[in-house]
Amino acid sequence: MKFGILKERKNPPDKRVVFSPKKLQELQKKYPKAEIIVESSDIRIFKDEEYIKAGFKVTDTIDNCDVLLGVKEVPVSHLIPNKKYFFFSHTIKKQPYNRALLQAVLKNNIELYDHETIVNPQGFRLIGFGYYAGLVGAYNGIRALGLREKLFELPNVHTLSDLTAVKKELDKITLPNIKILLSGSGKVAQGAKEILDHLNIKEISDALYLTSSFTEPVYCLVDVMEYNKRTDGKVGDKFEFYKDPTGYESNFMPYAKETDFYIAGHFYGDGAPRFFTEKEAQQAAFRIKYIADISCDINGPIPSTIRSSTIKNPFYGYHPTTRKEIEYNHPEAITVMAVDNLPCELPKDASDGFGAMFLEHVIPAFFNEDKDGILARAKITENKQLTERFSYLKNYVNGSE
Repeated sequence: MKFGILKERKNPPDKRVVFSPKKLQELQKKYPKAEIIVESSDIRIFKDEEYIKAGFKVTDTIDNCDVLLGVKEVPVSHLIPNKKYFFFSHTIKKQPYNRALLQAVLKNNIELYDHETIVNPQGFRLIGFGYYAGLVGAYNGIRALGLREKLFELPNVHTLSDLTAVKKELDKITLPNIKILLSGSGKVAQGAKEILDHLNIKEISDALYLTSSFTEPVYCLVDVMEYNKRTDGKVGDKFEFYKDPTGYESNFMPYAKETDFYIAGHFYGDGAPRFFTEKEAQQAAFRIKYIADISCDINGPIPSTIRSSTIKNPFYGYHPTTRKEIEYNHPEAITVMAVDNLPCELPKDASDGFGAMFLEHVIPAFFNEDKDGILARAKITENKQLTERFSYLKNYVNGSE
C-alpha cells in the first residue's frame, strides 16, 4: 500500500498536515510494508527538508500512490482519478458550495473518505481537530475579554510557536472575578477546559454555579441534560436526546442569568432546541457579555453568532436590541468570537495530534482487512456511486435539493 501526503491547495492557505515527520516515522516503524510519499509544499508547517531528514521521499507528483491523505478539500482541478482520498470534504451535510466537488469525485471514480465519517460502531467520531479548536477558542475568548476590559493584551495564537508558548502567555495574566460557562463533553470542551484549568480557575458544580456568588473567577462545565429538559417534565436521557431531540426544550436561561463569559464547545444536532432566543438576549437578566462560539453554527443555536469571524479579525459585537453587528468593544455589545478554522492557529500541535489519532484508528484498517469496519463506515463513494450509508446525498449530488 502506497500512501501520499497531499499538499494543501485551498485558500486561505492551511499549514496543517495529516502526518508530521515524527508520526510518519511511527507509521513506517509499525507498518514497514507501507510506502509513503510526501508531496512537496511551501506552506506546510513542516518543511520538505524535515520529511527528507526523517527518511521520506518528497516529490512534486504523487500519481503513483494508492491512498492520498489531506486536510482540506482538494480542488476539483487537482483530483487524480481512481484513487482513495481522505480529507474534510464538507459535503455530508449537503453544503451547496461543495456540490461540484462531490460530483467530480464520482465522475473520476474516486473512493472518498471524509475525516468526519470515520466513526466507531456507535457513530462517534474517532479523529478530528476539535481538541485544538477548544484550546484556541477558549484562549481567544479570554483575549477578547482582556482587550475589551483593557486588562491585558494577549498575542494572537498564530504568532506563537506552539501550545507551550500559548500557555506561557496565559501565565502572565490575571482574570477578574467572573463566572464562566463551558458547554460540551467532547474533545472541543476538553481543549477549552485545559485552558481554564491552566489558569487555575476553580471548577464548580452547576448547582453551586446557579445559586452562589464568588470572589474569584470560577467555571462550570455543563452537558446536554443540564441545558435541555423534557417538555413533559420527566427525567431526560442523554443518548435519547442525541437520537431524537424532539420533546425537549432549552433550559439555558438559568445559566445565562449567572454567566459573564460563555464558551460554546458542544455538538449541535439537527432539531435540537436553540440555546436562547433573540428576545431572551434582550432581557435585562441576560448577563452574558462574552461568547466564544467554538462550534460556530451560523444562524443556529446561539443567535449572536450571525457570521463566522477570521483568524486576522476574530471578534465582532452583537447588539441584542437591533440584532445587528457592532464593534466588539461597544458598551452594549455581546462580544462574539466565532472563528471557524481555529485549529489552523496551532498547526504544529494540531498536525501531531491528528496524526496520532489517524495512526491509531485508520491506518490499521489497511493492514487487517478492515476487521473493525472503519473504512466501510467511512466510505462515501465507490465505483462512481454513493455507498448505501451515504445514499441520502443522491438528490444533493443531482442538484435537486
